[in-house]
Amino acid sequence: MGELRKDYILDRWVIISSGRGARPHELQKTTAVQQGACFFCPGNESLTPPEIGRIVKNGGWQLRWFENKFPALKTEGQPSVKTDNRFYTFASAYGYHEVIVETPRHDKQLAELPVDEIEQMLHVYARRIVELEAKPNIAYVNVFKNHGYLGGTSIVHSHSQVMATSIIPPLIQEKLSAMRRFLSCPYCAVIQSESNSGRKCFENNDFIAFSPYASRFNYEVWIFPKMHVARLEEVNFAGLADIMSKVLRKVHEVNLDYNLLVQHGPRGEDFHFHIEVCPRAAIWAGFELSSGIIINSVSPEDAAKFYRGEE
Repeated sequence: MGELRKDYILDRWVIISSGRGARPHELQKTTAVQQGACFFCPGNESLTPPEIGRIVKNGGWQLRWFENKFPALKTEGQPSVKTDNRFYTFASAYGYHEVIVETPRHDKQLAELPVDEIEQMLHVYARRIVELEAKPNIAYVNVFKNHGYLGGTSIVHSHSQVMATSIIPPLIQEKLSAMRRFLSCPYCAVIQSESNSGRKCFENNDFIAFSPYASRFNYEVWIFPKMHVARLEEVNFAGLADIMSKVLRKVHEVNLDYNLLVQHGPRGEDFHFHIEVCPRAAIWAGFELSSGIIINSVSPEDAAKFYRGEE
């Protein structure tokens, strides 16, 4: 029998319907199509916009970052939001849109990188968040990774994206509002509860990874620091890289496309930093789009067993 479940603190619902789901080994591999020269490979640096920064290793670069060649945001126009005639609220698509190339290796994805290189990437994530949010008219810096065709990427070479916007995203605002309804951090209580549940996937001294109770995606995982910190730059990068590597290697093992979402607090706001890994094994269809309620065919309890290697 399926079950209707509500998110820990958000007014967001999912239907867990395990009987509908495929097991990981039955999933088909999907890949992005690479045509012509890879813009992100060493030797092709001139094919990208001017470099903003790089991390050097063994005489070459280990990571490099630059403006997206086809940015969704630009520092042009009017960043402040205005409303005309009650219903028409607008602003310019103001901000920064960057790409972080995670490795010079075209044949390696993030899940296949050693933990120390994932740790270095997290340092770059934190650096770009701090540097971009210091820019005028920037309210929030979104960091995310799209992997595979279903994850929304069009370039095979492993990379992440950064989008600094003039507004705080509605989802972050929703989480902030929901947290304020509690006397203390609800996520701290969730971590305590999930540390003893069948949904726990991995744990180390500083972090815990679990499949959330009301998972939206097949095999969804959230990674939280055990300590209450609002910002990425405050965490133990080595501990986070260790947990991320374990999660992503399992996702990679069964060829799942995914999105990786960095959720951090806006400047001056109380929050509990976390990362959400959202595999894209299923496509949302009419019911999801018409109701806002997601049907998840893999229960988080079964997903956690998969991550723990129990099935």
